[in-house]
Amino acid sequence: MALTADMMVDRRQLRRKLTFWRVIAILAALAALVVAGLAWRGSLGFSRPHIARITIEGMITGRQATLDVLKRADNANVRAVILRINSGGGTTAGSEALYNEVQRLAGKKPVVAVVDGVGASGAYMAALGAERIIANGSGIVGSIGVIAQVPNLSKLLDTLGVKVESVRSSPLKAMPSGVEPTSPEARKALEETVLDTYRWFRALVGERRKLEGEALDRVTDGRVFTGRQAVELKLIDALGGEREAIAWLEAEKKIGADLPVTDYRPRQASGTLPGIAAFLGLDWPGLGDTARDLLGPGALDGLVSIWQPSGQ
Repeated sequence: MALTADMMVDRRQLRRKLTFWRVIAILAALAALVVAGLAWRGSLGFSRPHIARITIEGMITGRQATLDVLKRADNANVRAVILRINSGGGTTAGSEALYNEVQRLAGKKPVVAVVDGVGASGAYMAALGAERIIANGSGIVGSIGVIAQVPNLSKLLDTLGVKVESVRSSPLKAMPSGVEPTSPEARKALEETVLDTYRWFRALVGERRKLEGEALDRVTDGRVFTGRQAVELKLIDALGGEREAIAWLEAEKKIGADLPVTDYRPRQASGTLPGIAAFLGLDWPGLGDTARDLLGPGALDGLVSIWQPSGQ
């Protein structure tokens, strides 16, 4: 059957109407999602008294997004903070920045660090900023030390017939480089940097854990300890997990154990679906921070890095 001109006009008008109402339906659905997300944030803890849970895991690089999470927990509705830690450490600068922010927050409200699996080196440094440290009996704690590792590829390059030529303003600029032998002067300079950081780390442990003399020497030689060993050595305060942390907050800080525990997470970049999810307070799967941590800023920080247990 041939279409008349009137029928073709009617069909176009019908299509326009359908398109219009489809757009309206999509906008309404998005609006409902936003409203629901705001309601979720308000009704499930962000706008009423609660305990904030902040998770520190993976390599610590001092990402601003992580530091911002601690700053967000500094609000009147947060009665206390549980810092859940599962990390083998990270860069010296990143770990120190995280420690400073944890300590700042602990000066305003109770902060308890809970080591789930590993709280070693830079992660232990961050835990030192909390008022209390709790760890599982089989958790790994300690690794108080500093190491700088630079792969030396000079012999491999010689075998391949490759020679890297450098023009430096001074002999120690960009040394060690990894593509040429390390001079004794460069090695000594790097050792001084490592030892300076280690002395500061060691003094921090002594100050925060009230250790000195042989007791401090024993725990700052770079080894790791189980949670059971750590409590005897006074590196941590008690064995347990989040439940024990909440019980301590109730007994010592009069924080109600019935308060909801709300997760505080780094915000994703806005303008994307993950950004919308973060705005609504939801997680977006598959967008972990591992790659950003590994490729984060601070090549020099990575050079002089907090030691991580083998396999990390």
